[in-house]
Amino acid sequence: MRADLHIHTYYSDGKYSPHEIALRAAQAGMQMISMTDHDSLEGLEEKRAAAREAGLAYVSGWEVSSYAGKAKVHVLGYGCAPCEAYERFLAARRAGALARAEEMIAKGNAYFGLNVTLEDAERFHLKKDAPLHTMHVVTAFSQKLGIKKGELYLSAFAAGCPCDSAIGRPTPQDAIEVIHAAGGVASLAHPGRIPLAQDARQRLMDELAGIGLDGIECVHSDHTVTEAEAFAAYARERGLLVTGGSDFHAEGRNRVVGLPPFEPSEALLQAFSRLEGSR
Repeated sequence: MRADLHIHTYYSDGKYSPHEIALRAAQAGMQMISMTDHDSLEGLEEKRAAAREAGLAYVSGWEVSSYAGKAKVHVLGYGCAPCEAYERFLAARRAGALARAEEMIAKGNAYFGLNVTLEDAERFHLKKDAPLHTMHVVTAFSQKLGIKKGELYLSAFAAGCPCDSAIGRPTPQDAIEVIHAAGGVASLAHPGRIPLAQDARQRLMDELAGIGLDGIECVHSDHTVTEAEAFAAYARERGLLVTGGSDFHAEGRNRVVGLPPFEPSEALLQAFSRLEGSR
């Protein structure tokens, strides 16, 4: 079975609808997908229906934007269902995201000499259930400055940059806790992108595995073959599930639905099957 378990839609910072994503996945030869938008399960029924119409097995998913200090450490949650703990987490994330956006906008205006407003950022926040995302703020500044969003984020809004804000960000431990409370499986997203030295990253992975992390996204568009093999070996050593996905957002970002190739193990498929039909 070929699968892509990390795809974004317009419910967060992706470009396309769940219907468009499902069609792309089917055309790419996928048999199972998960649409893993940031910080919310918004659009869950639409996503499931789109996958079903395209003839694909579907696993509910989301990607919690967590941080360990200043290091971005995202955690994927599979097979989750909304519950009281999830709703509390989401409410806290919305409040934190607004406060964070206000601080980023204030810093950005001072840094660039602009007058961007919160309303400017919210114009790009098409789906209102999920928290306002950093890239909505970046997009507002990008349009004023005429600088590509990705370049602007890396130069001014990423962790440690002049316009960054850490207000209201959850830790990866928080992410694992809410994913489990929602009945799901927690997988560390793209560990090769965690901006830590190798030994520090190893310590973090050990810590998360020790508190109940279920899996690691070994196969990812940004991982080299060597990295993917090393993470898979770590997963085997710690008895963790292996997940994989493209992290596709839109055309032109050097990521393609269904690549790199990923085939779920029997252990992963069994874990999903235990999650009440993957929600």
